[in-house]
Amino acid sequence: MTSIVVLGGNFAGLNAAFRLKEDLGERADVTVVSRDPRFVFIPSLIWVVPGWRKPGQISFLLEPALRRRGIRFVETVAQRIDPEQNVLYTGAGEMKYDYLLIATGPKYDWSMVPGLGPADGTTHSVCNLPHAMDAAKAWLDFVQDPGPVVIGSTQFASCFGAEYEVAFNIDRALRQAKIRKEVKLTFFTAEPFLGHFGIGGMRGGEAMLKGYFKLLGIEAIANVSTTAVTKDSITLSNGRVLAHKYAIVIPPFTGVQAILDSPGIGDARGFVPVNDRYQHETYPNIYAAGVAVQVKPPVPTDVPTGVPKTGWMAEVMAKVAAHNIAAEICGTESREKPFGDIAPLCLMDAGNMGMLIALDRVFKPRRWEIMVPGPWSHWAKLGFERYYLTKMKYGLMKLP
Repeated sequence: MTSIVVLGGNFAGLNAAFRLKEDLGERADVTVVSRDPRFVFIPSLIWVVPGWRKPGQISFLLEPALRRRGIRFVETVAQRIDPEQNVLYTGAGEMKYDYLLIATGPKYDWSMVPGLGPADGTTHSVCNLPHAMDAAKAWLDFVQDPGPVVIGSTQFASCFGAEYEVAFNIDRALRQAKIRKEVKLTFFTAEPFLGHFGIGGMRGGEAMLKGYFKLLGIEAIANVSTTAVTKDSITLSNGRVLAHKYAIVIPPFTGVQAILDSPGIGDARGFVPVNDRYQHETYPNIYAAGVAVQVKPPVPTDVPTGVPKTGWMAEVMAKVAAHNIAAEICGTESREKPFGDIAPLCLMDAGNMGMLIALDRVFKPRRWEIMVPGPWSHWAKLGFERYYLTKMKYGLMKLP
């Protein structure tokens, strides 16, 4: 029986594991290795901060979900990969594999700016569930004694959609708490202009976002890097010093430590170089999907930015990688899907409003771009959250 190890259990990893088992059945022994025992619907972490979501509402345990589909789950920390011997070293021991699919998600590079991040107690984060829960606890204290709020992203960041969603939802939370008039809310971004998103932007996007920020009374600053962070201020490359009593800042991502500690697997920042089949460029029995994949920005920007790898994109990559592993085992035709040709679909939440963003491909040139604002987008995201959690909890891969 072919042994397949999937390293990671969120969007890319769980999708890949379910699809591999569905396609291969008893022909393959599929094991998911993850340090986190839960699948977390990461797009909902923005709602954890103001208390609109609790952890149990946006997550479920991986082990029973995988066991129902005949997939083994090992909760442990990956340490390194030996691609020559086909061995994954973990805190639970060595694991031999015939195929390895790396879907680890990111490590957060707080070292990009001295003092940045939850560990130093200067800024909060919505990058994972523990971070969001800590930010929620701090929010309760902030509401009792408010002050200036800053939301932003540093140089080399890539998860720009989250910073916009956080800013708009914090504005809504301030209004619900009836303290919006007491709080100066400032937004800063490494993007060259509002709505660039690390993918070159969309027609009309900058003007739409500028109008929305003006309507809400949020000062927006684009094309800046972050030079210093303290517990009460953030200094930007344009000389501005933003005072804050509460701040959420999106850092750059790198590959996880296990990839950084595995020579030949990742690049200098720990991302895995793959071809259009999401197959490793050097080791053909290793695949990768999601944030773990190396993607270079198509056009350099004045302030360095990364390329977003959203849940939707991660799922597309996972489908292609899983198909190609199964195809190699079964001797059927492989598939290719260059990252730039993925058609992104995003429901960006803006408090009680929102925006549907749909493109025919990630990178320009594009044939079409759609940005449709409206309150229905907020309700659509709420509905999609319930749908997706149910789909993944029960491994219903035949659903769209």
